[in-house]
Amino acid sequence: QWIARQLKHMPEPVALMPGAMVPFLGVSHPIRHSQARGPAPVWREDGTILVSGRAEHAPRRLADFFKSEARTVLAARAVELAARLGMKPGRVTVRDTKSRWGSCSQNGSLSFSWRLILAPEFVRDYVVAHEVAHLKEMNHSPRFWAHVKSLSPEHALARKWLRDHGKSLLRYN
Repeated sequence: QWIARQLKHMPEPVALMPGAMVPFLGVSHPIRHSQARGPAPVWREDGTILVSGRAEHAPRRLADFFKSEARTVLAARAVELAARLGMKPGRVTVRDTKSRWGSCSQNGSLSFSWRLILAPEFVRDYVVAHEVAHLKEMNHSPRFWAHVKSLSPEHALARKWLRDHGKSLLRYN
């Protein structure tokens, strides 16, 4: 019974394919198939995400696009925020995690969920700031939170957004 109640609260899954609406960079974008050859197999144009090629390849191409965009955006932001703390991250990776938005290893490598590319900027910034702050403090001490606050002024709002809306980002497959 508990499982059934929990499942009722889960948002319906959304397949990454033409016809879907996806919140890329926090803004809803329709996904459309394009007969035209674009600059890449998947590209953005006028608020739409376009995918070319055969229909059966669309889900994989779209997943690759979102992961690539996430890697680019999150790595650049991690380097930028780390520099503000006088630090430099190790490797920055993007994974398909469902239990955490980001992590920082003992050797300074950062890892993020690719689904953060779907979230608004202030939410991505908070998660990156949180992991970057671990480069200075590998704990959740007051000093750690002071670093997070200095890097992400909207940290409290972002944490609330993740509590309220984070599960909705997990619905895109």
